[in-house]
Amino acid sequence: MRRPGAIAVLLALALSGCGLGAGARPDGAQLTITRDFGERALRELRSPSVGGSETVMRLLQRNARVTTRFGGGFVQSIDGLSGGTSGGRPVDWFYYVNGVEAPRGAAATRLRSGDRVWWDRHDWTATQTVPAVVGSFPEPFRHGIDGKRLPVRVECAPPGSDACGRVSRELASFDIPAATGSLQNARADVTLRVLVGPWSALRSDPAISEIERGPAASGVYARPAADGRTIAALDAGGHAVRSLGPGTGLVAATRRGDREPTWVVTGTDAAGVAAAARAFDQRALDRRFALAVSGGRPLALPVSP
Repeated sequence: MRRPGAIAVLLALALSGCGLGAGARPDGAQLTITRDFGERALRELRSPSVGGSETVMRLLQRNARVTTRFGGGFVQSIDGLSGGTSGGRPVDWFYYVNGVEAPRGAAATRLRSGDRVWWDRHDWTATQTVPAVVGSFPEPFRHGIDGKRLPVRVECAPPGSDACGRVSRELASFDIPAATGSLQNARADVTLRVLVGPWSALRSDPAISEIERGPAASGVYARPAADGRTIAALDAGGHAVRSLGPGTGLVAATRRGDREPTWVVTGTDAAGVAAAARAFDQRALDRRFALAVSGGRPLALPVSP
């Protein structure tokens, strides 16, 4: 959920939201519990037990065995699997609502209808925060963030490409309306953006430029080269373990500060962008923090040892 260094700040928030009282029961919520960046599924509940005016913490406690620390504001273990260290590396439980890392403790985060809640226990050696992930697709496009559905814009380089059309059609298949056009310099912070095109054309966009600096800056365990010709696939420690060349695609999401997440469907070249667009799919992205496509095969990121 959060590291002990952040607990002092979040504990008051967590405790203040422990009980929201009676209220309308949030319908259609889902609960996913995994480990190692989604590599192993522990629980996948399409219809979890839910109470009225539920919080994310109460949802978890209703459907799994949970122990906490720091007065109940920090999840220590789920179904007997604890945070702490593993193989000498720090590991903890983190949670995402509709693919976005929540800014508050789970006891202070309200569950809303349609929310997909994902808890994952993973190594945080390379970064203490992964602000957005792709593995809850079609969220956050379908139900939004904090209960608010946001406008969606697909920005393409070049406009009208086959990859651009494929991404737009995939969103439409979930009844998600999306405006489509070229890359824009001026934009509203309340728009969910999907940028489609080769990395060399997208990299100047300030919302995603930090992906080149690796997970400590962006939360994405991939590092495209400045010329866009290669993409380094990184492990949980943030180390490059594979250099992926021509035909490589990447689907990832990141977030700058409190702005809305930005997704990228990109690649080393046109073939890579096409491969990434084909992977912009609920089944392909399920439980992935980010996804590369190399040689026509999916590669979950970060790369397993």
